Amino acid sequence: MIFQGSALSVELLPSGVAKLQFDLNESSVNKFNRHTLEELRNAVDLLAKSDAKGLVFSSAKSGFIVGADITEFTGIFAGSEESIVAWLVEANEVFNAIEDLPFPTVCAINGVALGGGFELAIAADYRVASAEAVVGFPEVKLGIIPGFGGTVRLPRLIGADNANVWISSGTHVKADQAFKEGALDAIVEPDSLESAAEDLVLQCVAGKLDFYGPRKAKSSPLSLGPIELNVAFETAKGMVMAQAGRNYPAPVAAVTVMQDAASMNRSGALQMEHKAFARLAVGEVAANLVQMFLNDQLLAGIAKKAVKLAKKQVKSAAVLGAGIMGGGIAYQSASKGVPILMKDVRKEGIDLGMSEARKLLNKKVSRGSLSTDGMIETLSNITPTLDYSGVDSVDFVIEAVVENPDVKKSVLQELGEMVRADTIIATNTSTISVDDLSGVLARPENFCGMHFFNPVPVMPLVEVIRGEASSEQTIATTVAYAKKLGKTPIVVNNCPGFLVNRVLFPYFGAFAQLIHDGADFRQIDKAMERFGWPMGPAYLMDVVGIDTGVHAQGVMAAGFERMRQSFPSVVEKLFEAGDLGQKTGQGFYRYEADKKGKPRKLPNPDIDMHIAEVQPEARPFTDEQIVNRMMVAMCLETVRCLEDRIVETAVEADMGLALGIGFPPFRGGALRYIDSIGVGEFVDLADSFQDSGALYQPTAQLRELAKSGGAFYQ
Repeated sequence: MIFQGSALSVELLPSGVAKLQFDLNESSVNKFNRHTLEELRNAVDLLAKSDAKGLVFSSAKSGFIVGADITEFTGIFAGSEESIVAWLVEANEVFNAIEDLPFPTVCAINGVALGGGFELAIAADYRVASAEAVVGFPEVKLGIIPGFGGTVRLPRLIGADNANVWISSGTHVKADQAFKEGALDAIVEPDSLESAAEDLVLQCVAGKLDFYGPRKAKSSPLSLGPIELNVAFETAKGMVMAQAGRNYPAPVAAVTVMQDAASMNRSGALQMEHKAFARLAVGEVAANLVQMFLNDQLLAGIAKKAVKLAKKQVKSAAVLGAGIMGGGIAYQSASKGVPILMKDVRKEGIDLGMSEARKLLNKKVSRGSLSTDGMIETLSNITPTLDYSGVDSVDFVIEAVVENPDVKKSVLQELGEMVRADTIIATNTSTISVDDLSGVLARPENFCGMHFFNPVPVMPLVEVIRGEASSEQTIATTVAYAKKLGKTPIVVNNCPGFLVNRVLFPYFGAFAQLIHDGADFRQIDKAMERFGWPMGPAYLMDVVGIDTGVHAQGVMAAGFERMRQSFPSVVEKLFEAGDLGQKTGQGFYRYEADKKGKPRKLPNPDIDMHIAEVQPEARPFTDEQIVNRMMVAMCLETVRCLEDRIVETAVEADMGLALGIGFPPFRGGALRYIDSIGVGEFVDLADSFQDSGALYQPTAQLRELAKSGGAFYQ
């Protein structure tokens, strides 16, 4: 044994080739934390002095290396740009030493090799992978760029055009594509991966392969002329800017770094990479995106604990109420291997639900991500029915009928008499009190809320609503089922609107009040989209449905006095006119189907007439005033949800908004946004809007937090 550590080991094989195997103790994956990098440094130093003929990198785990240890980023990024550069220089000394070893090196990639894991792989001379391998550089999704030589070696390995796409998009690349584009040198069966890598080393030793050739190419300037370089990078920057937008600087920075370093050797190019990485790392976008990643990990951990608590698995399910929502739920369950009954009182509903499932499956088939046999198998997992046949044998029932408490109570009461004593019933409601609905059930402990977001296959969040009578087993089993469906569950306590809609409607309320006060809804939409929202509030209301918005607003106003509107709302005027948004072809905007059948947003010539009925006079607002009015109302309601224990942590509150309504990830969530302003400054900002009503009143606890200089994220 040449080296033995807690993250990796090095042994000499009978052939004289050394094998460096990663196997990080007490971790399900290999990652580059400071400890692993230090052990790698020591191992490479020993290898450079050894009699090894060559070196194979491998992994004892199911994947190769997932990348850097992101839990260390918050501490590292809190330092200065100079300290971050020093960290990168130290790490890259190890990667350079690997590239400069006096013998050939081959990386055997099983499973995932991302970020720093793939940077190690391209520092080696050659790469062999299994067909299931996935590689790439996802750093831009954390607001940074590769920092262990990725922007230096990749364009010299696979060409500028391919490297621009790989690094600026942050996508995971499958083995076959990576092989075609030159990032992998061979794809073999998993069982022969290490032996193939060893054989490749021995071919180099025998002189059949010139391993110095790839090294020279990776350490030299790009072999493109000035005109070719300009075309490659300037074209890429334009495309990347259009896709990423101005709120995400890392993708364009990555292309710029590769362009600026194209004429440099390895040393100069790495210096360019280090400086750009450090500049991004100390920025707010990177801090927020790293925190969002950590938040996601925390949610996964919470859900994992709940899954362990669940005493039974959901092996069969039913959904009551077909249509688009029921069809989406049925599709999701069936596609994840859980057979499901889909019941409706009307054949038209069943037909619509099955049509929705088929449409979703046909899309997967057309994209090549599902075979025809797979589609047939999934459809066979959905059993449409007009009665309750078979519901007495399922483990879990989702009630997804119309959003009307009387109708839901009637269905639930009927259902409760037909299911097994241990069957869990969950209501898919966005606003109606779970406690109110549970009163009609003989076993309310087996009942909770399970709020899916539309469209079900696309939206990742499921709110699991805990009622007063809901048992821990009911909640745990519902969380486990949501995870099985591929969703991110967040457990919330019962209140009008739960978490997401409770926070959303003060935002809509601020929007309606801004219009009443004289603002132009078009400017509001543009300002909020520039802030980072995927769509402005007017457009969002059209997508949600004006009728849905009016109904939910009524529920919220009945539950919270501060959400009652003391002014005439343009949303009410649109509702009275029957202009319900996309579903009727007209709301704040007008909609026509494009060539693909998708609604295209156009100006609505009638909207100004409706606005004139509720707006005494138009007056100018700055974009900053609009953003502040909209965001303060939303953020304060998020604070109240945390204080009222609707959610347990700031992380769950912020992730609920990001996953449920598209809160801009680069801003980190509503509570993280308050922290970025400063709690004291935020309270002062809210106080400046006191004339706008109770939605803008900071809570006593928030004022105390401001006085103490505290924050939601410590």
